[in-house]
Amino acid sequence: EAMARSGVGEISLFDMDDVCVSNSNRQLHALDTTVGRPKVEVMAERIRAINPDCVVHAVSDFVTRDTMAECITPDMDFVIDCIDSVNAKAALISWCKRRKIQMVTTGGAGGQIDPTLIQIADLNRTFNDPLASKVRSTLRRDYGFSRTPNRHYSVPCVFSTEQLRYPKPDGSICLEKKFIGDGVKLDCAGGFGAVM
Repeated sequence: EAMARSGVGEISLFDMDDVCVSNSNRQLHALDTTVGRPKVEVMAERIRAINPDCVVHAVSDFVTRDTMAECITPDMDFVIDCIDSVNAKAALISWCKRRKIQMVTTGGAGGQIDPTLIQIADLNRTFNDPLASKVRSTLRRDYGFSRTPNRHYSVPCVFSTEQLRYPKPDGSICLEKKFIGDGVKLDCAGGFGAVM
């Protein structure tokens, strides 16, 4: 939405998910009237309503290692990565880096509540972010990225420095992962995101 309001002239959206009730605590397009509809269609409509001159490509597909060549093309000026799959996220970062396509990636948000602790740093300099940590490991193992901790990847990452909060079976929270068990996760299906 911010890109549409800023006058970006062409946007490609990739997602195969439908809008779900559990999205309503964190996604602007999740409304009672949009539940069950493809996210890319709903977001494309919103972008066009904000900026009718913006050309929107709504693609109902996930960006994966197998679909990368069709989805992320050399004519793209910038890529904003909001993928939550470690392998797909690492593949996208490597693809863009190798082709010199500018991008920004994002860390995880589960178990965090303080927006004042969000910051941007090089992906190799993030901390308190399990998703970013796993992505770094995958980039090092599968794509030859540097293992040197002080080396910059030149990939900006939006992440939070906040320590994660974990749900306990009794509904309270703690700062230790040891209470995570069957059915209690930091996701939005049955974890914090399901409570509104």
